[in-house]
Amino acid sequence: MNIAIWILAGGILGWIGYAFMGYNAERAKVVPILIGAVGGFFGGKVIAPMFTAAAVPVGFSMVALLFAAALAVAFLAAGDFVYNRWGV
Repeated sequence: MNIAIWILAGGILGWIGYAFMGYNAERAKVVPILIGAVGGFFGGKVIAPMFTAAAVPVGFSMVALLFAAALAVAFLAAGDFVYNRWGV
């Protein structure tokens, strides 16, 4: 259940980045949503366990959600930077 929440949070942040901040606006609406979802998954599944003490989370983990959101935003900013700089 946590993985779905991380991906959903990343996708929502990707949509917010597209709609209000203008990140990756030239690519289309789907690209920033996918970038945010991948960042959310990577942040919650890989980065959060490296920095939190709980080896096996029993229920919902707010810390993992914060890591997922932070990494989704970082992926969106990096994707926007790469597109603006090199056009890729």
